[in-house]
Amino acid sequence: MTMTTAMGTPARAADLAYLWARLSVVEWRVRQAVAGRGGDELEVGDPHRGLYLTAEAVRRVLDRSVEPLPPLESDPDLDVLAAMVPEPGPRLSTLGRRFGLEPVDVEFLLVALAPDIDARFERLYGYLNDDVTRRRATVGLALELCGLPAASAGRFRFGPAAPLVKYGLVEVRDDDVPALSRTLRVPDRIVAHLLGDDELDPAIGTTVRLRSGKPAPEALARKIGDALHAGILAVHLQDTGGDASRVAVDALAAAGRDALVLDVTAGADLPLTALVREARLRGAGLVFGPLEPLLPERVQLIRDLTGLTDDVPLFLHGKRHWDPQWTSQPVVSLNVPPLDADARADRWARALADATGTAADPAVVADLAGYRLGTDEVERAVTAAARLALLEDRPIGLAHVRAGVRAQNGAGLERLARRITPAVEWDDLVLPEPTRRQLDELVLRARHRERVLGQWRMRPGGGRGRGVVALFAGESGTGKTMSAEVVAGAVGMDLYVVDLSSVVDKYIGETEKNLERIFTEAAGVHGVLLFDEADAVFGKRSEVNDAHDRHANTESAYLLQRMESFDGIAVLTTNLRSNMDEAFTRRIDVIADFPLPGAAQRLALWDRCLGSHLPRADDLDLAFCADRFELAGGSIRACAVTAAYLAAAGGRPVGMADVIAAVHQEYRKLGRLVLPGEFGPWLQATESR
Repeated sequence: MTMTTAMGTPARAADLAYLWARLSVVEWRVRQAVAGRGGDELEVGDPHRGLYLTAEAVRRVLDRSVEPLPPLESDPDLDVLAAMVPEPGPRLSTLGRRFGLEPVDVEFLLVALAPDIDARFERLYGYLNDDVTRRRATVGLALELCGLPAASAGRFRFGPAAPLVKYGLVEVRDDDVPALSRTLRVPDRIVAHLLGDDELDPAIGTTVRLRSGKPAPEALARKIGDALHAGILAVHLQDTGGDASRVAVDALAAAGRDALVLDVTAGADLPLTALVREARLRGAGLVFGPLEPLLPERVQLIRDLTGLTDDVPLFLHGKRHWDPQWTSQPVVSLNVPPLDADARADRWARALADATGTAADPAVVADLAGYRLGTDEVERAVTAAARLALLEDRPIGLAHVRAGVRAQNGAGLERLARRITPAVEWDDLVLPEPTRRQLDELVLRARHRERVLGQWRMRPGGGRGRGVVALFAGESGTGKTMSAEVVAGAVGMDLYVVDLSSVVDKYIGETEKNLERIFTEAAGVHGVLLFDEADAVFGKRSEVNDAHDRHANTESAYLLQRMESFDGIAVLTTNLRSNMDEAFTRRIDVIADFPLPGAAQRLALWDRCLGSHLPRADDLDLAFCADRFELAGGSIRACAVTAAYLAAAGGRPVGMADVIAAVHQEYRKLGRLVLPGEFGPWLQATESR
C-alpha cells in the first residue's frame, strides 16, 4: 500500500511524511537515552518483575518497526521533505510560526506528542522515567531528549507565560510534584490538527461558528482588511444600524482569513484558550459581540480575550461607544453606518433566491426592506419561513417571511411589556375616514423610513434616530389599542404593550432606568412599542415649586431626548390630548384622532361585535341600538359579550331583551343616567329584570 492511498491526497501524505521524519528523530534520541540506561536489570526471579521494564525489553520494543515510523538509520533531509509539502508548508512548521514557537519549543512539542502517535513511546517513556505508570514525557525527560541540562533556561519554556503552555499546545500536569517530574500532555485538538483533521475543536462546542466572507466585500470591509495587513489586529465596530458582524467577517475575508464568530451569550463559560488556539491553528480571526450583554458585569471577559489574542485578528462589536477602560490593549474603533434600503432589499432577495431556487418577488422584497436585520437574522428568518411554508404545503409568501422575522425576537422585552401577535386586520376596524388615512400614513412611514430617513437623509443630525412615533388620541374604547395592533400586523411585526406599572417608580431616577431598559430591549426586536395611557409618563412639564416638580420635569426631559434617538416604531395613546407636553407633540410624526363613533359606525360595530357565529332572535333591532345608545366601540363590545352570556344562560338566541339588559348594565358601569328617551319601549322590560 502506498503512502498516498493510505493517507489521502499527495499533499497530506507529504505533510505526514515530514511529521514522521521529525518523530523519527525523537525516536533516535530515545534510543540514545536507552543506551545510556542499560545494564541495570534485576534478577529473573525478582518478585517485582513486570512492574518495570528491563533494558532488554526496551531494545525489543525499539527493534519492532512500526509503519510508517521505521528506525532512523541516517538523518532525514528535513528541508527536502518540507519542500515537498505545498504552500503554506508542513503543518508543524506553520503551527510554529502562528504560535510564535522557538525551535526548541517545536522539539519539546514533538517529544510530548510522540505517545499519541506511536504507542511504543508509552513503554519507552515509562522505562526512561523509571516508572511504568508514567507513560508520557516529563519536563525533565523532554529536556534530556533535547540535549538540555535540567538547570538550563529551557525548563522555563514550560512556564505559564511561555507559548507552549499559554496558547494551550502542551498541558503541564501534576502541579503537586517537583517541576522536572511534571507530566506533559498534548491536547487532542493539536494531535488531530497535525494529523490533518480540520474539524472544530469539540471543546468549544456550540460557542463558535466558522464563517467565510463574501468574495467581493464592500468598501468598508476592504478598508479594514487592508488595515489588518498593515498590522492593526484589534478592531471595535460600533454598530449604528448596519451589520457589524458581517462587516467583520468580510474584512477578514479581504485579508485572506476565515472568521470564528463567538456566541456572546455563552458569557463567562467561554473556553477562551481553546477559542484563540483554534483561531491560530486555522489562521482565522475572532468576531465577538454584541458586547452589551457583558457590560458592565463581565468586562473581565473582554480583558481576558484581548490579552490572549496578541497577533490574532480580533473584532469586537456593539452599539455602544468603545471604552478604553474595557481593556489595556490598543483597540481601533470604527463606525458601521446603517445599510440603505437598496442594500437591505438585495440581502433579502439573495436569501429568498437561495431558499426557493427562483428569483424573489420584487414587491415582497420591497416590503421586507424595512426590517433592520443582520445577515444571520435574515438567513434564519428565511429558513423559518421555508419550514412554515413546507408545513402548509405552499410556496413561501410574505406572511411566512414575516412570521420568520417575528421568530427572531428575543424574550428580553417580554419581561417589560406584553407581547401581542396581531390577530385583527383592517376590515375589523370601524373608523372615520380621516382617522383611517392617518393610520395609512403611519404604515407608509414605517415601511419606507429606511429609504426616506436613511438613503435620502431626510432626518437631521444631532443624534436623532430613524424611528417613527405616533400619537393616538381619543376617549377610552374608541379603538386606539386595536388600531395599534392592526398597524403592527400591517408592517409584519408584533405589538409590545408597555406595562406602566413596571415603568413608573417613586424613587428618583428609577423611572428613567426602567424606560432605558425598555428602549434598549426594543432596539433588539422587530415590533411596535405601545405606551398605553402614555400621559402617565409623557405628561406636561410644570413650574418647579419643589423637589417633586424638579424630578418630574427631569423624567420628561429624559424622555424627550430618548424618543428622538429611538430607531423603532412607537405608538402613544392618551384619552386627553391636551395632557401631552407640547415638546412631545412636536416630535410626533403622526397624530390620529379617535372620535366617538356616529350612528352609522355604531351600527357596524354592533353587527361586527355580535359576529356571525352567534344565533340572533328575530326581534333583534341593531339599528335601534345604534341610533339610541351613544357608546364607544369598547362599550359596544362589552354589551355584546354580556348579551351573549345572558342568552347562553337562558338557552336561547340573543334577543333584544338581552341586548337592552346588557346596555343597561353598561350604563350603570359608566355612571350614566338611564333616560326614557334613549331606551323607549324597552325601558320597563329592562327595569323589571
